[in-house]
Parts: sequence; structure tokens; C-alpha cells
Amino acid sequence: MQITGALVDENQNVKLENIELEGPYKDEVLIKLVGTGICHTDLSVLNQDVPTPLPIVLGHEGAGIVEDVGPGVSEFEKGDHVAIAFAFCGECRMCRKGKPGGCENLGALNFDGTMRDGTMRMRSEDKSVATLFGQSSLSTYSISHKSNLVKVDKDVDLSIMGPLGCGIQTGAGTVANKLKPEYGSSIAIFGAGAVGLSGVMVASQLGCENVIAIDINQERLDLAKELGATHVLNGKEVDAVEEISKITGGGAQYAFDTTGVSEIVLQSIRCLAVDGTVAVVAVGGEVPIHIHQDLVMPNRSIVGVTEGLSIPSLFIPQLIEQYKQGKFPFDKLIRKYSFEELPQALEDMKNGKTIKPIITF
Repeated sequence: MQITGALVDENQNVKLENIELEGPYKDEVLIKLVGTGICHTDLSVLNQDVPTPLPIVLGHEGAGIVEDVGPGVSEFEKGDHVAIAFAFCGECRMCRKGKPGGCENLGALNFDGTMRDGTMRMRSEDKSVATLFGQSSLSTYSISHKSNLVKVDKDVDLSIMGPLGCGIQTGAGTVANKLKPEYGSSIAIFGAGAVGLSGVMVASQLGCENVIAIDINQERLDLAKELGATHVLNGKEVDAVEEISKITGGGAQYAFDTTGVSEIVLQSIRCLAVDGTVAVVAVGGEVPIHIHQDLVMPNRSIVGVTEGLSIPSLFIPQLIEQYKQGKFPFDKLIRKYSFEELPQALEDMKNGKTIKPIITF
């Protein structure tokens, strides 16, 4: 069938193109997209900071309506509302332990450009086109393996549900599933984007005494206060490590870096109390740390987390229920754009004007 997709060509230009899409095949589902979030990972693929085959269709935070199902699919039927999460194999040691976010094949399944069966399903002008995250959902239609899909209640706005599959799940899950801060503890969250603010909301719900948001965008810091931060720090105006020490009486038990910026990651380590833990989730580079002073003597831990270490089919419905109860208002992070406004959406995300752009179809 013919679809329209946001195609990144070999020169790293992105534009809307007519593309031929094949499927669904065994264990796959065809989805008519309603809304797809744009995440910094899309920008990283566009810039090839995360290498993928080119050309490729962007999009990995899709939500839509089931249009058709392939052989072997009984869990979904035409008309179901679904969010599309990341691709995982379901067979490796980590998947069998119930930790698909740590799937040993996560990199290949999400960034190597093929579907799970190793094929490319899209073509443009007789060229094979790669798939991102097993979905490429910045498109009018998408094919996904059934294991990547999560049913969504039909009484919520389907167009905004896509980011629950990646960015918002990453922020909420890193705090809830990996760090698990105790009631009355302190957490410092670096970066008040969609990932960081999702972490703020969860930390507040878990009863952290100090939820400290750090950013250089004052509007985002104001929103962090609205969403549950007890303290906000503008990194341009204060020494974040020093201020966190004052607020907490010696350092935070937990920190969460969502920026991937080396000097900020270093701050997230050094703001910790003795025996503190920092989780890092962003695409970043090398960080020069002092092993003895930063880690060994204060008994600190650094952990990497992918996709919030969540089980999407369980975690996303929980987030939706919290949203319906008014306890997880992630819609405050969102601005909608039409598909034709994709260049503006990308630019607004790059310059920080929009926290979470969503393309609606």
C-alpha cells in the first residue's frame, strides 16, 4: 500500500515522501496513525549521532487505530486503539526475566532498520527504506510486531498517547522502576524536558521530600514546580551541586540525568550523598570522572537505563490510569502540529520552544 512518511535521505534531509509499505505479515499489525510524538532520538537519527541505515522513516512514539492484522495475531482486531512501544525480542535472558527494556537485542531491533524478521518493508523510488524502532510511525500508516503494541482505552485522546511508548515511559519508569526512591528521600532531576518532567511527576507521587529540578529554561522550571517539584534551580544562575547540598543537608540520595551533557552528568554524580545513585538515560559521550573521589570514597553508583526498564503492556496502562485520575498530567508537556508542519515541530524541539511535539494525522 502507499503511505506518506517522514523520510531521511542519504544527505540527512527530511521530507514527506510517498512510500510503498508491505505487510502485515505473521504476528504483525497494520496501524493507521492518529498521532506520533517527536523525541530527541528522532533528532539523533536525523543527525546520525545514532547511526542507522539511510534512507529511513522517522517516528517511534506512535499511536493509532488497528487497520488490519496478519496471521497469528489474536490479541488485536480492527478498530482497537493502540500505542506503539519499542521493539524487543522476547526471547533473550533479559526479556525472559521480564525486563524488555534491557533486551540484549534492543540495539539491533530498534536501530538496524529492519523488521523483526530481518526484512525492509518500505520502498521509495525503487530504494529500500529502513524502519526505526520497528514502527517508523512518523507516517500515515505503520507496521508493528504485536508484542510492541499496547491497547489504549477509547475514552482518552489517542493522538497524545504515543509518547507513553518512549520518552514519557523512560522518565516515569526510570524513577518508578529503577531508582525507586523511598518516601521522604531526595532526588535531583537534571533536564526539564519530557523525560525529566515525567520523572518529576512520579517522584512527587512517591512522596520524595525534595524533588529538585535543574534546567536553564525558566519556563520549564516554572512548569516543573506546577508538576510537583519542591525546588527548581536555574543552572545558569547557581552552582547546582552546591545548592542541592544546601537543600538536602549533604546531598541527594538519588539523581536522574536526562541531558547527556558531560558536565551536567558530572554534576548529577557530584550532587549525590554518600551511597547515592544516579540514573543516566540520554544519548551522550564521554564523562571525565575521578574514580576515587566521585565514586569509591562516597560509595556512589551510576546506572544506565533504557526505556524506563518497563514492561510496556503493564506500565503504559498504569500511566494512562494515573492520567485519567489527574495524577499524571503529561498532556501539559504537549503541543500538536499537523504533518505538514513537521519542519516547524523539529525546529521548535531543537530550540526548546516545545517540550513534546506531537504530529497529528
